[in-house]
Amino acid sequence: MNAPSALPALRTPLTERLGCRYPIVQTAMGWIADARLVAATCNAGGFGFLAAATLPADKLEAEIAKTRQLTDRPFGINFHMFQPNAAQVIELTIKHRLRAVSYGRGPDQATIKRFKDAGVLCMPTVGAVKHAVKAVELGADIVTVQGAEGGGHTGSVPTTLLLPQVLDAVRVPVVAAGGFYNGRGLAGALAFGAAGIAMGTRFLMTADSPVPRETLQKYLDVNDPARIRVSTAVDGLPQRMIDNPFLLRLERGGALHRLLVALLSAWRWKARTGMSVAHMLRTALTALREGDSAAQTIMAANAPVLIQRAMVEGRPDEGVLPSGQVAAAIDRLPTVAELLRAIVEEAELRLAALPPLPVPLPQGERERTTPHPLATARTAEVRREAGMPEPLGGGRGRGEVQL
Repeated sequence: MNAPSALPALRTPLTERLGCRYPIVQTAMGWIADARLVAATCNAGGFGFLAAATLPADKLEAEIAKTRQLTDRPFGINFHMFQPNAAQVIELTIKHRLRAVSYGRGPDQATIKRFKDAGVLCMPTVGAVKHAVKAVELGADIVTVQGAEGGGHTGSVPTTLLLPQVLDAVRVPVVAAGGFYNGRGLAGALAFGAAGIAMGTRFLMTADSPVPRETLQKYLDVNDPARIRVSTAVDGLPQRMIDNPFLLRLERGGALHRLLVALLSAWRWKARTGMSVAHMLRTALTALREGDSAAQTIMAANAPVLIQRAMVEGRPDEGVLPSGQVAAAIDRLPTVAELLRAIVEEAELRLAALPPLPVPLPQGERERTTPHPLATARTAEVRREAGMPEPLGGGRGRGEVQL
């Protein structure tokens, strides 16, 4: 089904550059962002990223082809330079002319130039202002900024503080991530000045997600944001996860127990990816040179292996559950198409409910109002459909779309 057209306020530099209808990005969650989820996102009007970091080298090109079979919309891919087939990802991204590439610890300036010369947009995710500035200096076309509310590896600064700082620091489109799951959030991000939002947990918690039902139930069961907390026990880096028995055991087990788990994870990851011992050593040395501690380097393979247990094997109590705090506010698993439709409708309602702005006039003349710039075009239509009265100088809409 074709996605409905959007208000002008929902057409942003992000939608123009990525070629999507709505400024909504599905992030590249390892083991989760597969061809089916990416295609569902793109067909519904958003923009999806394939997670190449957890795809075996011999299946990567087939997954790209499968995505192309499921959608005719543009999509992107995510990878890490330390994965053993990073060079393959780069070549396939250029060969298949994917629209964008996302990354954290990203490629060097020469590789970014290769992407840009091939027409591939570079869209790193950062968690600090200095990293956003550096990413743009290296050639980033768009920057996704994730606040502390976000899932997985995350920083300590909330989105509401980090986002405006990054917006002031760079001159490229900025996408807001961390704490977004509905139309109110999209409208709020646009009001901040962002070009759109990126969501992970909200897409994980859909009917199109590949996550086993046993694991999804753990996400549905959590209703307290405090239970979705940051821990460094998995790989030495702050990572937001849902409390579960395995995480508690890992935290209480002490350094020796964590080392044993890390070594076992590294061996399993080596078998999964085909990574050679020499590549593992080179990656470890690179991480140490970039400032990681020895403990973080040894524990690096923990996250993908322990996440795989929950997200692929359906054993949520024997692995870890990366999650944004928004999981505590979600109690339904809609299809991606239903989700994006609801987000867009609610965002339009919120934008339509913005009070008109006063127009200053010379002294003695009666003040008049003009529609809020984020609430142009279909505002009257949206108001009528929602049963909202015409504004008399302000007021809020009465409805909120439930997912």
